Amino acid sequence: MKRRDFLKNTALTTASLGIPSIVPSSVFGKNAPSNRITVGFIGTGRQVFASNLPQMLAVEGVQVTTVCDVDIWRQTKAQKFVNEFYTKKNGVNAYKGCQTVGDYRDVINDKKIDALMISTPDHWHIPMGLMAAKAKKHFAIEKPLSLSVQQGRQLADAVKKYGVIARTDSEFRSVRKQNFAVELVRNGYLGDLKRIDITFPSDPTPVATQADMPVPNGLNYDMWLGPAPFVPYTQMRVHDLNQINKRPNWMRIDTYAQGMISNWGAHYFDMAQWANNSENSGPVEVQGSGVFPKSLWNTMINFKVWYKYANGVEMTCEQSPTSTPSITYFGSKEWVKIDGYPGKATSSNPALLDLKPKSGEMDLTGVLWDKNDFIQGVRTNQQTLIPIEVGHRGITISQIGLIACQIGEKLKWQPEKELFDGNNAANALLAAPILRNKWL
Repeated sequence: MKRRDFLKNTALTTASLGIPSIVPSSVFGKNAPSNRITVGFIGTGRQVFASNLPQMLAVEGVQVTTVCDVDIWRQTKAQKFVNEFYTKKNGVNAYKGCQTVGDYRDVINDKKIDALMISTPDHWHIPMGLMAAKAKKHFAIEKPLSLSVQQGRQLADAVKKYGVIARTDSEFRSVRKQNFAVELVRNGYLGDLKRIDITFPSDPTPVATQADMPVPNGLNYDMWLGPAPFVPYTQMRVHDLNQINKRPNWMRIDTYAQGMISNWGAHYFDMAQWANNSENSGPVEVQGSGVFPKSLWNTMINFKVWYKYANGVEMTCEQSPTSTPSITYFGSKEWVKIDGYPGKATSSNPALLDLKPKSGEMDLTGVLWDKNDFIQGVRTNQQTLIPIEVGHRGITISQIGLIACQIGEKLKWQPEKELFDGNNAANALLAAPILRNKWL
């Protein structure tokens, strides 16, 4: 795709989702702390080009100064994207102010950078987030937040301890079709919430194996592995070379990610928690089953998981080879379903779909888009729409569901203690994975 076509498509997409291209000056007022927030990007893969970088560049008062990646091709492509954006925006001679960095620690420790966008593979999220928090560097971090409940708790506690502004980077709360359904639930138009049904999209057929390969020139594979155990390089373990349009291979390997239950679960469970007014808690029971491929791509597929909350609300999530993304909220009077992304709404009572929030009701029509929300938090030193604590609670639902499928039993969960009740085998799976310290 040519760059001008990419930017055109991005503009059309953001317009269709209701993404504001800038934060209005009225958001900050006359006494805004600073006219410029400098941002460094760590990780420059598919999500960065498809979403994070164009949206961050569009936020008023932001300057992306640094891009960092272990893959020189991606790093250079991101640098070119940033420089060309500012050249066009400023209408001057070629801008060359965006620097490239190969080591994420240099970005975190750069005093000239105010905030970070962490868009790495999932197994790097917690180590980088912890280091950023300790450096008192504000950061937005891609979902899924962590690979274990204990990891997520460590990061949530560190953000609180060091007082940084941090955001779990999921855009669903800002998508009007998605948050409109939450409004209907929280404002009581469905009656009492009874059940939430979620379906996830299918994933490609698992790759059985692939022979070891030489590490390609321009890829720092040892740093890519980072805290994960060392294994020989093969392309189907990492990402396809010299392209950024495909979903990366590592998303299907449980050392680096947890598959669809976390990838899409980070979005939908967060929305479910918000609708159920339980975003700082979680369910109390969980049971499920799924298939664990005996292959290189080994994250769980074809699963069905059931949850129950203390208030009686039940929730199911399901993935099959033919499933598509959706979330349905069932109340005692009505139901509403949001299919796909950004979403198509249907309801047992079509008149609900035309409702506007009344005075005193939950009103999410003015919610900022995710990058604008993050930068506003940095400027005003206020919580973002999805703080790390909330993101941690949401991805915990994915992780306890995965554990229930691994154990094969109904489990009782104590959200206040973040422990299973009386099941040592399940509790052992809550632990953070053993990390290599070489790159930390």
